[in-house]
Amino acid sequence: MFLNALYLTLVLAASPVLFYRAVRHGKYRQGWRAKWLGATSLPPSSRPRIWLHAVSVGEVNLLKGMVAQWEAQYPGHELVVSTTTVTGFELARKHFGEAQVFYCPLDLTWAVRRACREVRPAILVLAELEVWPNLIATVSKQGVPVAVINGRLSERSFRGYRKVRWVIGRTFRRLALVACQDATYAQRFIELGVTPSAVQITGSLKFDDAPTDRQTPAAMACADLAGLRPWHRVWVAGSTQAGEEAIVLRVYQMLRQQHPELRLVLVPRHQERFDACAGLVQAAGLQCVRRTKVQDGQASPPLAAECVFLVDTIGELRDWWATAQIAFVGGSLGSRGGQNMLEPAGYGAAVCFGPNTRNFRDIVTHLLQAEAAVEVTDETALADFVRRCLIDIPSAERLGMAAQRVVAAHRGATNKTMHALSGLLGRPAKRTAA
Repeated sequence: MFLNALYLTLVLAASPVLFYRAVRHGKYRQGWRAKWLGATSLPPSSRPRIWLHAVSVGEVNLLKGMVAQWEAQYPGHELVVSTTTVTGFELARKHFGEAQVFYCPLDLTWAVRRACREVRPAILVLAELEVWPNLIATVSKQGVPVAVINGRLSERSFRGYRKVRWVIGRTFRRLALVACQDATYAQRFIELGVTPSAVQITGSLKFDDAPTDRQTPAAMACADLAGLRPWHRVWVAGSTQAGEEAIVLRVYQMLRQQHPELRLVLVPRHQERFDACAGLVQAAGLQCVRRTKVQDGQASPPLAAECVFLVDTIGELRDWWATAQIAFVGGSLGSRGGQNMLEPAGYGAAVCFGPNTRNFRDIVTHLLQAEAAVEVTDETALADFVRRCLIDIPSAERLGMAAQRVVAAHRGATNKTMHALSGLLGRPAKRTAA
């Protein structure tokens, strides 16, 4: 009851902001029955269910490889996937089917109890760090194991949880398995109350998820849509946040005068900012070609140097990275904490990112130690990086090849995670090749 009252108090305090975002950007409108009442709309099933929870787009993409293996190794089980965000929900339905996807209930007692009655899970698997006390308590009290996979605890999150350990410690103790990305995260989970024997180091699933083939139909379709040609040097700035697009556009305006082969593909992180980003492109004195204005399946004329191709869709960034020789991974020049840099690394692009990458600390460490990526501290450093990639193409290609070697060397987390989870489902899963 205390948590319910706390949650409702916080929602009430934030209601003006929530109302504004709902009206202005359309947020929070979808899935309210599932979120507030626990009405999942899942049909009854005679098979035991594996409940996977992925917050948003990144976690949904992360689960794709595991879902394929799970369906092959546990054909007697049914997989269902819950998400929190609208973009995550839409992408999950695309990947896993409409009937298997629902919005996760808010951590309110009545909502999680109803959702659990409708799902009737044999196991609940949470991606990365979704430690909700009421949800975990409700599921574990029914004798259902709860696992965290690809577990990570940033220093900031760890400090926050440690301050309320007297409240949250019981929730961490209820976790039957935490499959961690590295030893540092593992120790943090243990310090917050997870039983040491329940913690395993399995590596990061993001390495297994990193794509490597630039010649997929989806990737080649992206190049055709944007009018990208083999003689272009393509710079993709992906998962950008507020403030980063303006920096990227200034750098592009400066460099395209000296390097007419340079082309820019801009992929903002959040849907509600697409129109604003189009305005920034035009304010920079450039023409904006929007992805949603280009017809699918139709090749565009060559993209002109005075144009910027704006990807104003969700869930396509993975394929747009395949068009890049040069990559800037956003969310890293501000306070966001970075975004997944392994997708452009897997393709062998010359990758750079800003200094604020706390959410990907271990991945950044591996890349920088292997001289497989470059950290740029500000606009000047970003311009210097892109300029070097244009002037010294062999050096840029070596950077990309080093990134691919790092990705290849750290694969295998999916098999280790599957093996760890198999003990919670009552029979061992067959190991598959990495």
